[in-house]
Amino acid sequence: MWDEARPRPVPTLQAMRRATSVTLCVLGLLAACASEKPDNNPAGTAISSELLADAARRTVLDQAITYPDSGSAEITTAIIEIPPGAETGWHLHEVPLVAYIVSGELTVTYDTDSGNVTKSYQAGESVLEAIGTRHNGRNDGDEPVRLFAVYLGAEGSENTIRF
Repeated sequence: MWDEARPRPVPTLQAMRRATSVTLCVLGLLAACASEKPDNNPAGTAISSELLADAARRTVLDQAITYPDSGSAEITTAIIEIPPGAETGWHLHEVPLVAYIVSGELTVTYDTDSGNVTKSYQAGESVLEAIGTRHNGRNDGDEPVRLFAVYLGAEGSENTIRF
């Protein structure tokens, strides 16, 4: 049991990176092992795994991935749906964000030091979003954009800051 009179240790950046790497490795091994043993499934079919990102070290704007260096690690997940014709509004992320586009096509404009940069992401793509850069996503298509987002944050850090 932890002595509440003493402050809890704050994980270092190196410890957070190590924990994230170990978690990703374990999940990869579990997926690989599950797909190797089809006889574990009562239906007799194999479980499959499709790698979406592997050892990604740079964001969509070629930024180095940086983790918050204060507070306890916090992981937040969300399903985000953007109707046809809608926009997210200008915002930025203080923490790494990995998103998987489930359906539709998302067009994102980034406000960079050298001017606006626009990129499009389609269903089936994995995106390592820009960190600390204002951007606005929009759905120019006829179907809703649905994405699964994983924020790799820390206590005291904002996942999303809106403008």
